[in-house]
Amino acid sequence: MTQSHPTAESVAVSEAVSETALQKAEEYIEQEEGASNKLRGWLAIFVTLVAVGMSVFHLYTAYAIVPTQTLRPVHVAFVLFLCFLVFPVAPRWRHRIMWWDWIAALVAVASIAYLVQGGDDMMDRNTSPETWDVVFGVALIVLILEAMRRTAGWIMPAICCGFIAYALAGQYLPAPWTHKGYEISRLVGFMYMTLEGIFGSAVDVSSSLIILFTIFGAFLQYSGAGKFYIDFSFSAMGGKPTGAGRTVVLASFLLGGPSGSGVATTVTLGSVAYPMLAKVGYEKNAAGGLLAAGGLGAIISPPVLGAAAFLIAEFLKISYLDVLLMACIPTLLFYFALFLMVEIDARKFGMHDTTIAKVDTVWNLTRKYWFHFLSLVSIIIFMLWGFSPVLSVFWATVVSFVTSFLRADTALIPRDFFRQGGNLGRRFLETPFMKAMEGGSIGVLNVAATCAGAGLIVGVVTLTGLGLKFSSIVIAYAGGSLLLTAVFTSLVVWIIGLAVPVTASYIICAVIAAPALTKLGVPDFAAHMFIFYYAVLSEVSPPTALSPFAAAAITGGDPYKTTMQCWKYTVPAFLVPFMFVLDPSGQGLLLMGSFKALANANWWSIAEVTITCALGIAALAAGFQGWALRRTSRIERVLLIVAGFLLAYPGWVADIAGISLVIVVALMQVLRRPPLQPA
Repeated sequence: MTQSHPTAESVAVSEAVSETALQKAEEYIEQEEGASNKLRGWLAIFVTLVAVGMSVFHLYTAYAIVPTQTLRPVHVAFVLFLCFLVFPVAPRWRHRIMWWDWIAALVAVASIAYLVQGGDDMMDRNTSPETWDVVFGVALIVLILEAMRRTAGWIMPAICCGFIAYALAGQYLPAPWTHKGYEISRLVGFMYMTLEGIFGSAVDVSSSLIILFTIFGAFLQYSGAGKFYIDFSFSAMGGKPTGAGRTVVLASFLLGGPSGSGVATTVTLGSVAYPMLAKVGYEKNAAGGLLAAGGLGAIISPPVLGAAAFLIAEFLKISYLDVLLMACIPTLLFYFALFLMVEIDARKFGMHDTTIAKVDTVWNLTRKYWFHFLSLVSIIIFMLWGFSPVLSVFWATVVSFVTSFLRADTALIPRDFFRQGGNLGRRFLETPFMKAMEGGSIGVLNVAATCAGAGLIVGVVTLTGLGLKFSSIVIAYAGGSLLLTAVFTSLVVWIIGLAVPVTASYIICAVIAAPALTKLGVPDFAAHMFIFYYAVLSEVSPPTALSPFAAAAITGGDPYKTTMQCWKYTVPAFLVPFMFVLDPSGQGLLLMGSFKALANANWWSIAEVTITCALGIAALAAGFQGWALRRTSRIERVLLIVAGFLLAYPGWVADIAGISLVIVVALMQVLRRPPLQPA
């Protein structure tokens, strides 16, 4: 999605981060978001105007009523047209638009225009499409695959091709994978001419929610919210041995809210905070691991979470506010784990106090820029007032735009704009407002292209019944055990996530893996949140661990050692999803999945499961770090890790056993004399 830029003060703080390191880190953002062209002259103006037009169209559709069969195809047309102009076919043709890019862009628009003008008659004949229907349908599928390749690499298009091959060759496959098979015309009719394939749930969410949130994030970015969040974190957390780590954790949460991108948050924060981490005693790999872990929090932090969170609401047919509700306690536990790790780091490595340069005091910063917090929470406020998620983010964007004029240095249109001389139109194109409108659309291209491609996968699963087949196979291998089924499902999500982005990983696993859990009695909302969190974990897993790799580029550390350090910081919190699915009491961590269920909830049960989960995370953090009250012995580490796993397994027997082990370790540490000195 969108990314913020380092603060003015950060330039002074981050002198230790070389331009080469930042450039290398930016390359990882390009791997996640695509390596875009940097155009000049009339081409740049044309692309800007198209991108702004796309943003205007989607802001209009947020408030006006546009038929679904028009909104989704037009959204895909905008996305494909811009993809072929903004992302080159290969690096050697970067920063220019070739003739084949124009042809691909125009054919994409023609395919959508043919579909839209066909109206209901065209959708009615999807089971027996005409020749031109098939021609335009095949062209659109090929162009979607190419757009995904340009924005996210070869892996996702290859997976889509594998699913299409499965649909075409089903009758030749062995049991239990066999199915009757589909001809190209039938497959194209379903994918292109209905709202179940390309234009299914994923594109629905992309066209109605994700695009609006990227526009909202761009408005925050260009009004200076990212600068404020970093400055606020520096001022609030600096000055103590744990201040550097705490600053990273708090700033990652605030930056991640409007961004929703783990890599962008890692790079933005790392360029500012790494010198500070090095100054207090973090070695390169540990510093990179903490920065990447903070970036990962961006994907699971309300009010934006990641793009996959919008898809959860669509798949489950629930309010996005319910998804935010379910994310509250897991997010708090994730950051509790990070804060705990930071506290242990300070003691384990004997970190010292450091003076962190502050732009201003917390009070003065808040007094001057309080409206940036208002912009961030206004989405939730509007939802609580009864607005739909789409209208909530629309009005939150309006709030961000209006409040930016409270200060001259944050105004999206400079206050003296009309008093300045020169070409009015050209100067307007250079205003933060126009850059935000352009950035909102450009920022959604890679996610939207992935959503269109994921529609092909969902369409194949729907046609062939693959989801039910796969769930039956998983349950059979697990012998009907819910624990083993959950373990197998997490591994499937993790493995798929190694190859594709979080959004694609969630979509694929939601349709093929979630049924395995729901068949064994796990509620839909718990199964989908389980898959979401393990799809997020893949963001920090090799070989596509872009956040740790970007952090390593900034710190100069080893990418794989940095990844392992990141795992150390994040793994304790990622045992939490098992509590969602293994016992009904664990669903209290999701606040029962909705406000309606929460109204009749057993609050004592929710408090109990949250406290035991937090204690389990603390035990795991101490075990992984090798430090509790003081440095732990080998047996103490083993006992703490076992205690953490027991406390993460719902049930009073496991809880009592886990608490007992924690008490035993605490007594061993207190009674041990003399205490071991920090290394």
